[in-house]
Amino acid sequence: MVTTPVTSITFEEYLTYDDGNGFHYELVDGKLELMNPPTIEHFLIAKFLEQLLDAEIKRCSSPWLCFRESGVRTGRNKSRLTDLCVVTMEQARELLNASAVFESPPLLIVEVVSPESIKRDYRYKRSEYAALEVPEYWIVDPLETKVSVLLLEDGLYEEAVFTTTQQIRSQTFPELAITVDQVFTAGNLNQGRRD
Repeated sequence: MVTTPVTSITFEEYLTYDDGNGFHYELVDGKLELMNPPTIEHFLIAKFLEQLLDAEIKRCSSPWLCFRESGVRTGRNKSRLTDLCVVTMEQARELLNASAVFESPPLLIVEVVSPESIKRDYRYKRSEYAALEVPEYWIVDPLETKVSVLLLEDGLYEEAVFTTTQQIRSQTFPELAITVDQVFTAGNLNQGRRD
């Protein structure tokens, strides 16, 4: 993982940091960590899930919003970029004219695993999101074709793993009807093509 020349930066400095190159960074213990651009598969899966969650929020008339690539502060000088996060309208209003880095826990965070993010998504973000008390965290893993749904219980995550034709069970979206195969089919451009 490449880090930028900046040696140390505070959370407040991170909120307005711009090196002019258009790259995305996470803040980890006061250091900027460069995030590699996602694969097309990653983008397609995130877009599919965002549209699915947006539709479910609308169907249920929930006062929530789903955002892609927003930040979540997970420590004094630590901020992560999420693939997707679901927050309340109130949380969004608080940041209306500020950097989209939530300091209160989102209702749900979804991370799509990439080859370089395995340890970050499964280990570091898992413990940071639990410490922040994010009630539900999904790890969508195209490399292993599984979805792990982690629910916060007494400060730790209880994990349920879903594969193939299993329907993903969500506490935040209890009526959501989607299988793991449907999620990963969304990331496959060859699906349905005739050669």
